[in-house]
Amino acid sequence: MIYRKLGNTGFNISALGLGAMRLPEYEKEGKWYMDEDECIDIIHHAFKKGINYIDTAWPYSHENNQYIVGKAIKGYKDKVKVSTKVPMWNVEREDDFWYYLEEQLRRLDVDCIDFFHLHSLDNGSFENKVLKLNVLENMEKAKQKGLIAHKCFSFHDKPEIMKKIIDTGAFETVLCQYNLLDRSNEDAIEYARSKGLGVIVMGPVAGGRLAAPSDTLKKLLPNAKDTPEIALRFVLGNKNVSCALSGMTSKAMVDENVETAARCNEELSSEEWKKISDTLEQIKELSRLYCTGCDYCQPCPMGIQISKIFLLYNFHKVYGLTQYAKEEFAKLLSEAEGDPQSCIQCGECAKKCPQSIPVPEKLKQAAALLKTIQH
Repeated sequence: MIYRKLGNTGFNISALGLGAMRLPEYEKEGKWYMDEDECIDIIHHAFKKGINYIDTAWPYSHENNQYIVGKAIKGYKDKVKVSTKVPMWNVEREDDFWYYLEEQLRRLDVDCIDFFHLHSLDNGSFENKVLKLNVLENMEKAKQKGLIAHKCFSFHDKPEIMKKIIDTGAFETVLCQYNLLDRSNEDAIEYARSKGLGVIVMGPVAGGRLAAPSDTLKKLLPNAKDTPEIALRFVLGNKNVSCALSGMTSKAMVDENVETAARCNEELSSEEWKKISDTLEQIKELSRLYCTGCDYCQPCPMGIQISKIFLLYNFHKVYGLTQYAKEEFAKLLSEAEGDPQSCIQCGECAKKCPQSIPVPEKLKQAAALLKTIQH
């Protein structure tokens, strides 16, 4: 396993982190459960492979996840660091911060949480909750009391908002989205590192979309084994990234991801990076031909998910992610509503489109192409 400096925290983190969110769970008589033995076996297998960072959160696995993680880290606390998060959407009063901290200490059965995040910050929750409810001050108090070791935040908003939050000087690490299909945070990631923050990336394979084969993306790194390796090498090839989090559901998946991460032992050369960057920009421009995903065209009276169909079209036609596009389009067709064939040609979507796309016509073309790959 490769280890990297995590900002100014003093911790050398494994380049691959274990996202506990996708540990296997099952439903029985309307309630959700996790197979404790299986989940702990997966976690311990990851630790034995050299992964030293595990990420959980309040809502994961129907709020069962933290109990499992807490049991799994027994005997590993000197080797492995645990990350969890305050569910900011539930924070309404100043005392709520302390409730969620104390309850998660109890669920994890630890005296101190290594990396404690404010979960899913955006500008609204930052302005209306973090600043107004003295969350930053209370995080610092919790750190001084030894209840948390590092103050962190996870992020879902525009890059300029990430920089704004970083500029408070209150945080030591940031967890954000970054992958081949979404490079919007790239400059903000560089900014974070320049300010001494460790950067951990979620969604390195774009929620599974980059697990599908792609001849188009394969050209980016011809010597790579498959698309997931290209995706991980891209993320870990960025010198400003410390760790890529991956949700893993089996020991076999752990083995595969660890093996892939081991092949990402070097930053991409400036030549490789320029080639990938230029190619991705060309691809990005092609993917903008029809739709920017603004969803001003919604709601459709027939329930058609217009932007999603255009997105799947781009995944197939532009990115070469044909298998993923095929599977997702099949799901759309299986729904009670949303089949593009149900379009009544009312034209309301075209009137609302800021790109002046003739939506019904292009929707028909995109759906026809996607249907040809169903067989």
